[in-house]
Amino acid sequence: MDRLGSPCPLSGYLRPSVLTCLLILTASFLSYPVLRTLSLQLHSAVTGSYLSGTYSVVFVNCPNEQIARDIARAILDKKLAASVNILPMASSLYFWNGEIEEATEFLLLIKTKTSKVRMLSSYIRFMHPFEVPEVFSLPMDQGDVRYLKWLDEGTGED
Repeated sequence: MDRLGSPCPLSGYLRPSVLTCLLILTASFLSYPVLRTLSLQLHSAVTGSYLSGTYSVVFVNCPNEQIARDIARAILDKKLAASVNILPMASSLYFWNGEIEEATEFLLLIKTKTSKVRMLSSYIRFMHPFEVPEVFSLPMDQGDVRYLKWLDEGTGED
């Protein structure tokens, strides 16, 4: 009968192991983006190949050509991208404040590392005259290895 009322001898050992597991899981979850980026760079360096998603194209609409050029030059100066195309006279229709609006805009196609998209987006929001600038990215799935190497060199280190 004494055994039924006594505490489990393993209960003291179970708590530290659960805490250790939770700490390892939390550290793994938080370090995943960094570890993924490092592993992609290592794989590309060792094999000389390209992994899908390492680079992205960022789309940004601008109200006129001068603002588009100013943003493009500033992005390139800061090495946030390796290349920016300015596509003129894009007709845009969109909802703004409950109304359908029309505008002629200039579209920036910005080529960069996926790891720089967040910093690039923040910088564009800082520079852009629109209250809510259109900034979104798509990962590159395929590309010429020489071009992607050039793109990597043009954006510098992360």
